Amino acid sequence: MVFEPPKRLVRALGETAPDGDDWLEKLPGAAQRAVALRELTVERVQVPGGRSSLVVLVRAADGTPAVLKLAPGRARPEAERAALAHWAGRGAVQLLESTSTEGVLLLERLHPDVSVRSLPEAKALLEAAGTLRRLWVEPPAGFPFETVAERTGRQAEAMRARAQAAPEVAPLVDVALAAREELLAAPPEHRLLHGTFRQSKVLAGERMPWLAVGPDPVVGECAFDLARLVRDRVEDLIAQPSGAATTRRRVKRLAESLDVDQERLRGWTLFRAVESGVRAGRVGRPRDAELLLEFASWL
Repeated sequence: MVFEPPKRLVRALGETAPDGDDWLEKLPGAAQRAVALRELTVERVQVPGGRSSLVVLVRAADGTPAVLKLAPGRARPEAERAALAHWAGRGAVQLLESTSTEGVLLLERLHPDVSVRSLPEAKALLEAAGTLRRLWVEPPAGFPFETVAERTGRQAEAMRARAQAAPEVAPLVDVALAAREELLAAPPEHRLLHGTFRQSKVLAGERMPWLAVGPDPVVGECAFDLARLVRDRVEDLIAQPSGAATTRRRVKRLAESLDVDQERLRGWTLFRAVESGVRAGRVGRPRDAELLLEFASWL
């Protein structure tokens, strides 16, 4: 089988490595070797798939359905492996092999085309939040993960540089960076977080109704993780005449349901929306940038 990367993956990797790299060129051969090593039978490449990895639906030699995932180093697949091993299937997809092959994960098969995003909005938020709560555990000793301070520090530098190049975003960037400094001054807890949690990252399973996939794990306070969920379906929020009020109610409802401080959730939601909006503008997605920065202005 020819392992052709989906267009979505090619486009997204082009944004994160605009000068190019050779991971995509080597991907077909790497996928063939990973399949042969594990004696897998390939069913199909998942399309449209993710933005940072090739996902292949396979069966093990004994017929067990599984997922083979290949990701470049900058997507931090080894951190994902460590987080999934620590969660051990509690709230997240399960690893099916303990041995480590760099950039390759063999995972439990969920229902790849059924996420909580397919549910009505209120139900989707409820199920997603319940899944997220199960992931917030103490990190392992000597954890190999970035902290929220480290990750957002890198992001803050990129935001400052973008504000100099595009002065129209500078006021929101200043507000977001000030919020970050205040939030980092006294974090209430340090937990292992999913890192990139949203409705589309929660898939239907057999062991449990819903399980999280695709973490970019980080250690920090729970409000940081929940912040990305607040802006889910941002296009729908922007289209509503009452979008700003709906957003504020969502912050309040999610904070209360997961025992997270409402103001800290608002602050991290602001920072993460501005960071994503600024990044979208930098890589040539002006419509996404516009939506995200308008959303951030409501906070």
